[in-house]
Amino acid sequence: MKIGQRFNKLTLKEYFFYIDNYKKYTDFNILGLYRSIIENDKLDITSKIEVREYTHKTFKKSFDFLQLKDPQTYFDIITIGKELTQADENQIWSDIINNQQKILADKKIKHRNFGIYSKHSCGYSTCPLNGLMIRQGALISERFMHFNSDKNEYAAKNKSDRRRADRKRKKQTIQKNMSSD
Repeated sequence: MKIGQRFNKLTLKEYFFYIDNYKKYTDFNILGLYRSIIENDKLDITSKIEVREYTHKTFKKSFDFLQLKDPQTYFDIITIGKELTQADENQIWSDIINNQQKILADKKIKHRNFGIYSKHSCGYSTCPLNGLMIRQGALISERFMHFNSDKNEYAAKNKSDRRRADRKRKKQTIQKNMSSD
């Protein structure tokens, strides 16, 4: 069976019905469900929180993985109905980054091509590359998952080039001094 309508047009009772019977529907999408909670205009803040909590009972594991797949949606879902200061937002984003690292380490995942990080999205509606699947580290990618513990490959290469040039200059200076004596 198919749901046949967009999640963000559902009422509170329909949300509960579809969450309870999600296995019956072939087009049920957990990420779409969470995004629709944010986008739904029919629900007020208390209803959105109620749907979020009810959804967590069934899809908590998927919700935790949402930090890796779509961190912006995760952030929007956990902050529904909260008044945040800039410090609170920074702390939440810091926690999300730490949790991303933990999830990658726990699952022993070596790549970082997940969800929003795996598709081109430059923000221009006329871009012919929008939605194109991209490889991690490709030149056309705008978003990438970065942690403070990551090594900067370019900095290491630049450092080795500088040291090589310094050794060469030092050798030339020594040879010049020896030949002038």
